[in-house]
Amino acid sequence: MNPIQVGLLGIGTVGSGTFRVLQRNQEEIRRRAGRGIAITMVADLDTERARAIVGEAAQVVADARQVIANPAIDIVIELIGGYGIARTLVLEALAAG
Repeated sequence: MNPIQVGLLGIGTVGSGTFRVLQRNQEEIRRRAGRGIAITMVADLDTERARAIVGEAAQVVADARQVIANPAIDIVIELIGGYGIARTLVLEALAAG
């Protein structure tokens, strides 16, 4: 079975921690869930910092809407926080399915 394709919105302190935990525990997730997880896209305004964190593991984009619009992404994880753009992006992701 193909892994679940995940897109992260934001890779600051919480986002980078989430990325590392999911990467580190991939085998355990696969064992328990019966399906792996692949973080394939990361959106952050600071693309250089994001690339330094994710390396070649994921595509890095500056526009979170690219993650939301990508039909290959199964799950969007919002890690920007706040009530402004984060709320808007979550609502857009839900509307996109």
